[in-house]
This record gives sequence, structure tokens and C-alpha cells, in this order.
Amino acid sequence: MAPKVVIQLVEELHDNMTIGDICKHLGVSRSTYYRWKAQVTEETEKEKRDQGIGKLCKEHKYRLGYRKIAALYSGACEKTVQRVMQKYGWQCRVKVKKRKRTGQPAHVAPNLLDRDFAASKPLEKLVTDITYLPFGQSMMYLSSILDLYNGEIVAQTIGFTQDTDFVLDTLSQLPELPEGCMLHSDQGSVYTSYAYQKAVKEKRITMSMSRKGTPADNSPIESFHSSLKSETFYLDEIYRTTNAHVIQIVEEYIKYYNNIRIQTKLNSQSPVQYRQLAA
Repeated sequence: MAPKVVIQLVEELHDNMTIGDICKHLGVSRSTYYRWKAQVTEETEKEKRDQGIGKLCKEHKYRLGYRKIAALYSGACEKTVQRVMQKYGWQCRVKVKKRKRTGQPAHVAPNLLDRDFAASKPLEKLVTDITYLPFGQSMMYLSSILDLYNGEIVAQTIGFTQDTDFVLDTLSQLPELPEGCMLHSDQGSVYTSYAYQKAVKEKRITMSMSRKGTPADNSPIESFHSSLKSETFYLDEIYRTTNAHVIQIVEEYIKYYNNIRIQTKLNSQSPVQYRQLAA
């Protein structure tokens, strides 16, 4: 007789008969019954655990690796979470590199940031860049500014032309900045333009720029733009849709990225949670 059938019969008859008598009638010893029951209980707990891990993976659209899922799920260690995710194919998807963009510099600032991406307080060090959004009815662009203190996107603009007005709109969204705030960008023509440099000085921002042909100098914002595309458009295989849908996807992802998506370097908290708890 199958173990699960025996366990079910014992549970159904236990109110009227002793476990020993039931097992005797079923031709199973008490010790065998208890061993089977323990095994079934263990299997049930494992199923619940796997379902919990799978639920988190699905909620985050398979954007997170096993370390971050383990940080969110308290019922299992990292190795167990990794094994479960591999078993069911719930691993984080591979990121896709962004396209490179070139520009003609006019006023180039020195590389003051020099890949020192650590910041001790909010809005102390900011990085900015533009990325392509080739998924709508026409080519679109995203200009964003990221705070190196907690990786939060503090300003963003979506547009159809990557001109100076486009990046000035993003710059204008910044809140009141602390003294000595640094803003780092590449040497794109929109950032080296007179109008942009003038606006930066009016905000009392110190400008820093990457060396030409060295995207690693601005890797945090490059990484964010890569995550945005790989965790939305590429993950859901959206290669052609409406412009309105593109805008909706980007805006919803940035909200998710800032408020929900945890980062290991932030003690497994989201950027907004980290900033609020540190305040």
C-alpha cells in the first residue's frame, strides 16, 4: 500500500481507532507509518519552499539572481535557492550590451570622478547618460541621472531627439543639491555644449567627464540602462510596439528599480529604502 494512502487512512480513522490498531489492520508497523509521515511532511515543506522561491522569481519577472532572491526569501540559504532556481529554470536572464554612441566634444571637463563611484551622502555624486529605445514606432531616447550614493534614478526624460534641450530637461528635474555636487557624463556634444555647461554652473555643479572611448568611466549608468532593457524589452521579447507602450514600460521599470528592486551592495534594500533608512 502506498505511503500517502496509509497516512490518509490513519488520519481519517484516528478518531475511532488507535494508530497501532489501524496500522495492524493495514499490515504496516507503527515505526514505518511514522517514518512515511515524516518523509511526506518533509516533501510538503520542500514543495512550499520551492513555490515560495518561484513566486518571488515570477514577481520580479526573473530579473534577480539567486543571491537577491535568497535575501528576500528567509526560508532557505543561498545554495538551496540557487539549486531550486536551476532545477526549475528560474535563473536571472543574461544582460545585453548597449550600443555605443559618439559625439563631437566642444567644452571637455576633466575626469574628476576617476571611477570613484562611492558616495557618502545623497546627491554628492551623480552620473548621467543617454540610451537608445528602438522599440516603438519611431526611435526614442532616455536621458537619466543616477545618484551614486544609492543607485537611485533621480531624474529622467524620454524624447525623440537627443539634443541639448533634451538633456537640459533632465538636468532641470534635479532637487536642491548639496555644495560640491559632482555630475559625471561622457564627452557627448549635448554635454559639452555651451548651454548645458552654463546650466550646470548655474546649479553650482562641478562637471566631470569620461575619457574619450572609455565607457567604463561611467559604468554605473551604463549598467542601469543595460538592466532596464534586458529586464523589460528583451526579457519579454518586445521588439516592436507603440511609443506610448515604450514610455509606460520605462516609467514603470524606473519606479520598480527605485522602490522595489533590491541591490546587494545596499544590504539587500531598494535604493529608496536605503536612502530613507540612512536619513
